[in-house]
Amino acid sequence: MYMKFKRAMDIVISGLGIIVISPIIIALLILIKLDSPGPILFRQKRVGINRGNFDILKFRTMSIDTPKDTPTHMLENPEQYITKVGKVLRKTSLDELPQIFNILKGEMSIVGPRPALWNQYDLLDERDKYGANNIRPGLTGWAQIHGRDEISIEEKAKLDGYYVENMGIGMDLKCFFGTFVAVVKSEGFAEGGGQNKKNSK
Repeated sequence: MYMKFKRAMDIVISGLGIIVISPIIIALLILIKLDSPGPILFRQKRVGINRGNFDILKFRTMSIDTPKDTPTHMLENPEQYITKVGKVLRKTSLDELPQIFNILKGEMSIVGPRPALWNQYDLLDERDKYGANNIRPGLTGWAQIHGRDEISIEEKAKLDGYYVENMGIGMDLKCFFGTFVAVVKSEGFAEGGGQNKKNSK
C-alpha cells in the first residue's frame, strides 16, 4: 500500500518541482553551455528497480573527452576533466536536478537507494542481500545522508537495507530533510571517492 502512495507522491512532487525550479534549470542550462563545449545533459546507464537498466539524467559536469562509464574516483586525476561550473554543481548536488524527470517517468523515486552504475557488480550483489535492488532507486536516500562518498560498499548496502526494512513516511521525511542538511554542510562529499575507492556518487 505504501509503495502506491509513495509513487503518487513522487508524481505530484516531481511535477510541481519541475514548475517551481524551472528558472534554476534554465539558468544552469545557460551556464553549462557558456562554460564548455558539449551537450548540457549527461546520460548514463544505471540500475533501476529489480536490476533493470535506465538512463539517468544529470547536468554535464565534465568535459566531453572524459572516459565513459567510469566512476569519477576511478579516473586518473579526475580534476582535469571537471569543468568550472561542474565543480560547483557537483559540490552542491545541483547536477542531480534533471533526475526529477526520471522520477516523473517512474524510473526513480525521490527517496531510495542511489542508482548504481550498471557495472558496479560488487555493490549490486551486496544490495541483493538486503532486497535493496527490488525497489525504485532514489534521488537521495538513507546512505546518502550517512556518509555518501566516504563509506564502504558493505556499509552502504547495509544502510540501503535498513531503509528498505524501515520504509515509510517517517523514514522518507528523514531522508528528504536530512539531504538539505548534508548538502549545506557538504557532508560525505569527497571528489574522487573519499575513503570508499569502489563506490561512486
